[in-house]
Amino acid sequence: MAVKCESSPMHATSSGLLQGDNPLHYSLPLVIVQICLVLVLTRVLAYILRPLRQPRVVAEIIGGILLGPSALGRNKNYLNAIFPPSSLPVLDTLANLGLLFFLFLVGTELDPRSLRRTGKKALCIALAGITLPFVLGIGTSFALRSTIAQGVNQAPFLVFMGVALSITAFPVLARILAELKLLTTDVGRMAMSAAAVNDVAAWILLALAIALSGSGSPIVSLWVLLSGTGFILLCIVIAPRIFNWMARQCPEGEPVNELYVCATLAIVLAAGFVTDAIGIHALFGAFVVGVLVPKEGPFAGALVEKVEDLVSGLFLPLYFVSSGLKTNVATIQGAQSWGLLVLVITTSCFGKIVGTVCVSLMCKLSVQESLALGFLMNTKGLVELIVLNIGKDKGVLNDQIFAIMVLMALFTTFMTTPLVIATYKPAKMAVTEYKHRTIMRKDTSKQLRILTCFHGTRNIPTLINLIEATRGTEKKEGLRVYAMHLLELTERPSAILMVHKARKNGLPFWNKEKAGESNQVIVAFETFGQLSKVSIRPTTAISPMSSMHEDIIASAERKRVSMIIVPFHKHQRLDGHFETTRADLRNVNRRVLEHAPCSVGIIIDRGLGGASHVSASEVNYTVLVLFFGGHDDREALAYGMRVAEHPGITLNVVRFIIDPAVIGASVHVDIAQNSGPVPESSQEDDIFLSDMKQKSSGDSSIVFQESIVKDVRETIEVIRGCKKCNLFIVGRMSEGQLVSAFDSKSHDCPELGPLGNLLISGEISTSASVLVVQQYRSELPQESLRSLKVGDSSRVGSSRIGHSARAGHSTKGNEGGDEEVTEI
Repeated sequence: MAVKCESSPMHATSSGLLQGDNPLHYSLPLVIVQICLVLVLTRVLAYILRPLRQPRVVAEIIGGILLGPSALGRNKNYLNAIFPPSSLPVLDTLANLGLLFFLFLVGTELDPRSLRRTGKKALCIALAGITLPFVLGIGTSFALRSTIAQGVNQAPFLVFMGVALSITAFPVLARILAELKLLTTDVGRMAMSAAAVNDVAAWILLALAIALSGSGSPIVSLWVLLSGTGFILLCIVIAPRIFNWMARQCPEGEPVNELYVCATLAIVLAAGFVTDAIGIHALFGAFVVGVLVPKEGPFAGALVEKVEDLVSGLFLPLYFVSSGLKTNVATIQGAQSWGLLVLVITTSCFGKIVGTVCVSLMCKLSVQESLALGFLMNTKGLVELIVLNIGKDKGVLNDQIFAIMVLMALFTTFMTTPLVIATYKPAKMAVTEYKHRTIMRKDTSKQLRILTCFHGTRNIPTLINLIEATRGTEKKEGLRVYAMHLLELTERPSAILMVHKARKNGLPFWNKEKAGESNQVIVAFETFGQLSKVSIRPTTAISPMSSMHEDIIASAERKRVSMIIVPFHKHQRLDGHFETTRADLRNVNRRVLEHAPCSVGIIIDRGLGGASHVSASEVNYTVLVLFFGGHDDREALAYGMRVAEHPGITLNVVRFIIDPAVIGASVHVDIAQNSGPVPESSQEDDIFLSDMKQKSSGDSSIVFQESIVKDVRETIEVIRGCKKCNLFIVGRMSEGQLVSAFDSKSHDCPELGPLGNLLISGEISTSASVLVVQQYRSELPQESLRSLKVGDSSRVGSSRIGHSARAGHSTKGNEGGDEEVTEI
């Protein structure tokens, strides 16, 4: 039966098991089984390798090798049943079709104009990272031709080996940098810029290698090169006009017409056909079209969104399996073959690392940074496999050399992350003085620094109006705000596009000339900063949700801010009730509260000031501080006093006191006569309130009042009577007998504390926004810590950060303190 299956072509579909047909003998059900097997194995491997912080491409390469003749394929029954030779053309076609569109996506991420803005240091590092490995690759090819590659065509083999050893995997490098929180350090920026230059050079060299690998005469190879150059020039002249016209037909805020998406995909396929007919490879046509697609506006975003999930999630892993089926580690036999494997790996690492390190040291980079750059530039990945597969298909690389080169790519990529972690420790390079960790301080005239975080445009109007209210008086040193856009890094290709657009200095992938959708947020904050004379620095943090709190905490430590303000993980619906935006945002907030190196505020957005920025002359807010006592309440009142400096804001402070009749007559007498023990916190509250009243004497915009209540019910009634305000400011964990009487079991969001939960519940009908404040303390009380861990099952990385952040040392960062998180 197996012989019949191999010798005769497969039909597409079967009649079913009940009709006596074996589905595995038909192409469609067989390819479904193959795809499912590939997806399950690669995802499981990616999950296993996640603690090692390896990019997914490593799991996919390993999965392909395991499914091939190197491991499971040793069982001939399995290999003939799941991957029979007659099914390989279908599998290869699907894999190459997916790769075709993936290379189109990679092209959309590359802005050729950015290469003109590449700095001299990055250009020198890129050239050194290409030249030395290319030369060593040619030298290695002579050793291989004299042993295990006898009889191959010399010229294309030399070029293929040079290209294979000199490549830096650009998308994989971006993923590793983002995972290690190094994307926006000096090392990260330099590595990405150098990798961009390396990527372009590698494609040019690969085109040369393919042209030389043809079976015709040198004149035919020359014609192939000239035809390919003519095709690229023709595309440069025609394609941008077509794509720009399509982009103009897709205005902001409206869905992109399906006709334009289909037309673009058809152009990609047509370009692939032309380059394949020329004799280069269909991938080149798709890549060129992707590069020429306009990067700004909704058109490129719609293309990526519609293509990426199917391609990168479903079809691209098939390419790794297709490579794995061609990789047979068993062909590496004997001391000579294993010695050549060691030679290839050593040569590859030596060329990339030594070349990059030497030039980096000449460019006056530190030894640490130079070594980190060398290891990062040695990253291989998908482009490496493309080169190797093309070389094998063209007959330039035999089975043994192909297996050696695949193992080299896997080894060099796998070792990148641990070596960079061991070599480059930016936390040790940045220890800065950090005094003002709270709003409450003795000298209130010093500059106040705040880090505000937001996930999308929905949070921006309230944040801007809150910043406007917080700017203080001109007599003080002023307010500096770091507005951090929190973006989730995913495995999707568009995440890398997002990374590029978030970067500064035009190095690379950032175009300051066009104000597209990606920088509207920055324009809003910069405009507000100019109008209000507030120093605002928009920044971007890009990381997985599981480690996003690390970026926030590290940035706060490095910027030496007094308060972090994060958005609540729920948003208000039209009916007034709150619904969860994303559950993982809640865990981000909890970890920030637990490990922050300064005070923290959670803003519950009910539209403070409306849906737009309210100018200073039109601000007319009433702010209400509910004061029960304790550290958090004192910090909330200190923030309220800062807000009250704005001429358009009225501050009402309500202090709740338990009715002496409830406390007990004996206690009341002791307090009145000052003869009994008074709680230390209560004494601090009295001193603090007395000081605040003295400072605000004569200021009619600040009103202090005391409310004597007997129980929680009366407390709620008093708050209901004060509900007509624009903003509540409350402490997260207020202290005292009265607050402890609140029913903690009914708190849906323990991170808000009892008062925060009360103000978002149905018991208080109000349209006011709420700011829940937690004061910085070197160690949070056990009750506060317990409340943060309720229902939080995921504690990834928190203990490591908590210790260093609370000890007053930066967890990530560079000297100077303003560079790791991208300032756009």
